Amino acid sequence: MRWSAAALFAGLLLAGPAVAGPDWGPGLESRLAALEAEGDDQLGLHLRVLGEGGERFGWRDDETWYLASLVKVPVAVELLARVEAGEITLDERLVLRERDYVDGAGPTNWAEPGTALTLRELLVPMLTESDNTATDLLIARLGLVAVNHRAQRLAGSGLGPITPLVEVRREAYGHLHPRAHSLTGMDFILLRQVDDDQGRLDALAESLEVPPSALELPSLDAAFATYYDGGLNAGGLDTFADLLTAIGEGRALGPAATAELLAIMSATTSGERRLKAGFGPGIRFAHKTGTQHRRSCDAGIASRGEGAAERRVVVVACTRGERDIERSEWVLREVGRAIRELGVFGSTDF
Repeated sequence: MRWSAAALFAGLLLAGPAVAGPDWGPGLESRLAALEAEGDDQLGLHLRVLGEGGERFGWRDDETWYLASLVKVPVAVELLARVEAGEITLDERLVLRERDYVDGAGPTNWAEPGTALTLRELLVPMLTESDNTATDLLIARLGLVAVNHRAQRLAGSGLGPITPLVEVRREAYGHLHPRAHSLTGMDFILLRQVDDDQGRLDALAESLEVPPSALELPSLDAAFATYYDGGLNAGGLDTFADLLTAIGEGRALGPAATAELLAIMSATTSGERRLKAGFGPGIRFAHKTGTQHRRSCDAGIASRGEGAAERRVVVVACTRGERDIERSEWVLREVGRAIRELGVFGSTDF
């Protein structure tokens, strides 16, 4: 949905004035169109100013987007809600087993099997470093049904089913061969060590003990495209913004847990070259990134100023199509720059 959609639909109402888009909407729409025209990335963006006025902007925000590791935010909300309810504490320890490892970033994969990690030691890297192994340990402790129930209660049914991160690999590679559903996290770690796509397909066939000709799709691109079409870990960017809005307005968690969650997200180290780089100094950004095959996201609550003068904006941005992650991160940086320069945070003099 583009920025002018609200005004367009308002004209169909029987009563009430037309709803105008934000003053910065046309300029931002133009900048996004130019970015899309320059490369292979397709962009999605949702902006929502919290508080009085509540301007909104959307660019493809009502389409279904694969959200990648953005789904770790609702996992964190479920965890902190259970802590608030007195059901568990962040000092509780989980023992890491060999079967728990999932490929990806973060420190948990460097811990030895048998290491006991507190829930806090899993929560922080899950958000700040996008640690997949930590995420799946937390999902197993909390229960997948509970995570999805709370996420859909806060964001609505437009947020597709969340799965463990190891299941993302099993589902995607399962489109190449059904035996891939039985692979372990360690198997996928070994596959990830193969850099080129054809080499990875050959390694997959070898690990499954089948000839390469037995693979049912010709490429990883085709496998992931089919996986994305399934709607897992996906949703509208406007829907994910509903979840972030609930957090920002204190409806997802109580004051202390909300402050703790946003403080952890403000310490995120992944995505330094994405939206945050475009926002520049003077903008605080409590956010989470997401990255998968030809997919990149960055989303959170950006704020400027203090006290009554503080302006807070929910930002959800994703790209799809581009293979070069550096190019996609540059695009997201330029989206952040456009948001700042066009006055979404108020005055551009900072």
